[in-house]
Amino acid sequence: MSDAPSITTVGELRDSGHEARSVRAEIRANLLTALREGRDPWPGLHGFGSTVVPQVERALLAGHDVVLLGKRGQGKTRLLRSLVGLLDEWTPVIDGSELGEHPFDPITVESRRRAAELGDALPVAWRHRDERYAEKLATPDTSVADLIGDVDPMRVAEGRRLGDPETIHFGLIPRSHRGVVAINELPDLAERIQVAMLNVMEERDIQIRGYVLRLPLDVLVVASANPEDYTNRGRIITPLKDRFGAEIRTHYPLELDDEVAVIRQEADLVAAVPDAVVEIVARFTRGLRGSSSVDQRSGVSARFAIAATETVAAAALHRATTQGEDEAVARVVDLEAALDVLRGKVELETGEEGREREVLTHLLRTATAETARRHLGGIDLALLVEAIEEGALVTTGEQVSARTFLDGLPVLGESDLYEQVATRFDAHSDGERAAALELALEGLYLARRISKDTGDGETVYG
Repeated sequence: MSDAPSITTVGELRDSGHEARSVRAEIRANLLTALREGRDPWPGLHGFGSTVVPQVERALLAGHDVVLLGKRGQGKTRLLRSLVGLLDEWTPVIDGSELGEHPFDPITVESRRRAAELGDALPVAWRHRDERYAEKLATPDTSVADLIGDVDPMRVAEGRRLGDPETIHFGLIPRSHRGVVAINELPDLAERIQVAMLNVMEERDIQIRGYVLRLPLDVLVVASANPEDYTNRGRIITPLKDRFGAEIRTHYPLELDDEVAVIRQEADLVAAVPDAVVEIVARFTRGLRGSSSVDQRSGVSARFAIAATETVAAAALHRATTQGEDEAVARVVDLEAALDVLRGKVELETGEEGREREVLTHLLRTATAETARRHLGGIDLALLVEAIEEGALVTTGEQVSARTFLDGLPVLGESDLYEQVATRFDAHSDGERAAALELALEGLYLARRISKDTGDGETVYG
């Protein structure tokens, strides 16, 4: 954040050559500048580059209010919050004004009076763009007063007349004047509350308890909604839908690499999680989204994959602590911990209730097999299979340290097979090597080349 400009009065502001512009013009100019310079205006968004982002950019260039429709965990809120970056870093406001009006364009009675009295001495303050974004989670108990405003009984008690505009306490939308207001889960708003937004969206004025205040509000209204909300909990009323200039559908990441990037970006990991393990979680999540056993109307949120990866890291940290390991590194065996705590986050189709564990286990194994085939293709694991067929047993588990696991691997003579596997995964430490070789063993088991027995916290390949 840079320092705010030092201008303190409207006279100084006018002498500096400053020009006032609307929020839409400001966003349009800053977006065009970013595109012209090749800068990414949407940091932290993955998988929307060729689909959602171009639609949003065209809507903003057109100056439209926007509603994003998509299932849970598709990044709608993150996209809305990214709009802050398209505002000017600092903007002048009338110091002390309730609605943050521009010094050249006061709109409330109080600000106009001060501007007339003080002239060029009208004090100016500077507002950072982070302060010009307001967000409201729509809930059934949200009132008109919350969004639009209401008569303030305390101001009436102070002696003002009931019809005096200065008796009004403004709500969230008027207070977002010269900024962006985002309403999450818009269909959850009661229909009568949505009606109260109609004038704000079209005529840009507000009506409170019979008083029509001609306040030329300059605010960009954006919202998010789950398409299923139209039939489940509520709906966006038709007149309000009509006032949004753009209705844009979001989606889950279309490519595996984007899924992995979202996990890496959002997950707060307490232990090292190798790329192959993160890839398994990403493939697992994508498998859930495509499964006929899972209710696809509710979707499988990106938060599922993030929470799964964080749980896997926690399992690795737990093992490292109890077994005295210097480094906590997640392995394939830790994925089971995620199944135990996350199965309630997936909604199955009618008739599949009670089979959560079976469905999740099957899809996790599929994801693990696909990851093993991708990374181990071209490495001949026949020597390891032969050693196991001759009676060697390899033990791992949630409380088996990496060093213990590695020491228990069968000796393969002069073969550098273990080094080949470690090199393929760029594994150097004991934890990383154990993770790589455990994935190789799990891949052999899933390919039905060796067997596996699980029980009492241990997994034995044989």
